[in-house]
Amino acid sequence: MGIRQRWIFAACGVFFFASVLRAQDRPHTMDSMPGMQMPEEKKPGMPAEQGMKMGTGMGMATPSMSSPMQADPGMKVGDEGMKLPQAPKLRGPAVKLSELEQMALSRNPTIAQASASVRAAEGVKRQAGLYPNPTMGYYGDEIRGGSFRSGKQGGFLSQTIVMGGKLGAASRTAEQDRLLALTGIDSQRFRVLTAVRTQYWEALAAQRMVEARQDLLGLAQDAVQTSYQLGNVGQADRPDVLQSEVERDQAALDLEAAIQNQQYKWRSLSIVVGNPDMAMAPLEGSLEDVPQFDEQEWMKKIATDSPQMKMAQQEIERARLSLIAARKLPIPDIEVSGNLSQDNEPLEPTGRRVGIVGGAQIGVQLPIFNHNQGGVEGGKAEIARSEQEVDRVRLELQQRMNILFADYKLARSAAERYKASMLPRAQRAYDMYKFNYENMAAAYPQVLIAQRTLFQLRVDYIEALRSAWVSAAAIQGYGLSDGLSSSEATSGSTAISRATSLRR
Repeated sequence: MGIRQRWIFAACGVFFFASVLRAQDRPHTMDSMPGMQMPEEKKPGMPAEQGMKMGTGMGMATPSMSSPMQADPGMKVGDEGMKLPQAPKLRGPAVKLSELEQMALSRNPTIAQASASVRAAEGVKRQAGLYPNPTMGYYGDEIRGGSFRSGKQGGFLSQTIVMGGKLGAASRTAEQDRLLALTGIDSQRFRVLTAVRTQYWEALAAQRMVEARQDLLGLAQDAVQTSYQLGNVGQADRPDVLQSEVERDQAALDLEAAIQNQQYKWRSLSIVVGNPDMAMAPLEGSLEDVPQFDEQEWMKKIATDSPQMKMAQQEIERARLSLIAARKLPIPDIEVSGNLSQDNEPLEPTGRRVGIVGGAQIGVQLPIFNHNQGGVEGGKAEIARSEQEVDRVRLELQQRMNILFADYKLARSAAERYKASMLPRAQRAYDMYKFNYENMAAAYPQVLIAQRTLFQLRVDYIEALRSAWVSAAAIQGYGLSDGLSSSEATSGSTAISRATSLRR
């Protein structure tokens, strides 16, 4: 090698080392590193090929990234350090909503109670039309007989003849009680079915939430693994790895909470259907198929089809029948009594005893003081109260349905927006940031924000679907709920007391 060539080689070496020293003295950021400058309009939609090319030229890294990341003492990069929860595997055939509804109608005790109330009302109706029993007893007169040892001894029979059609009025009132009891069964069926449907959609949403939380935990775990890999080759900072682990641990806690909530919702569902020991199984159904309701049509239906309105209108008819019976109550009944006795009085001049003699009595109660004035006035007041009750129930149902429809429309609209717009965009943003981070084209906080946004939107989407279905179930049940509350049908004891009051 000549002298000239040696000088050229030495000059190149000096220039090279000088460049290295200047690069080490100059502070580097992600955007200032060679190959990392991105036009502002290109960053969100960076193609995969461009992102892969941006990984080239990365030999000149920041001091914190020029060597493998130094872990804390006793902690190894890539060591997960915790046991991640696993969603329970649901076994057996999928359970349908229709199967749960049939199970509840056959097992729920309130349905049996409502049916028993109907049978009690039927018994009261039969009893109300029966005639009072006759009275039979002992009859005696001048029993000691005086000096002739005479006297009369025998028996009597008396009967109350009910007048004024009081038995028919009592029977018609009892029949109205029976119709109320039948409406009570319909009301209780709505309560049970609404409760079953509500708990079913709650449990199905909890099942979907567990699945979503499991997926989100998988994404968080992938982010941790990516941080480990980048950290082990000196291309990720220690805070990024720690933050990814925190996010992974938080996702694990959220999954545990979702699993607990799923078990709680399943127990609630099994209790409502009357089978508390029912083993947990997958639920068949789709949260996305939220039904569509016409609010004006349902507002009209509550006046004709809701059990609450039917019961309120039947109460008016019962009050009218009770007033008729109250007006008939003062009509006096006829009391008829007859007796036969042995008269031992001796007859002259033979001294023979008189023998068997008979007697009869007929009487009525004079309605002088008691015309059942209070009962009649009470009956009129009951009619007025029942008529106002119809208006009150109608307004209450309209108010309740208005609230239910407001919740339903808001939840349905939110779910549609989540599905159509927000979730797809959040997913694309997360995928882009994650890809850029893996290729050192984005900082980890950007990935973290996108990940959190995606996680929360998925959770909110499931919650919106759950809320829409719960509101839809309440609308279909005309606001009736709580399938384990006591039946609203007229109880047998109440019907008996009503019928008895008509006979007094």
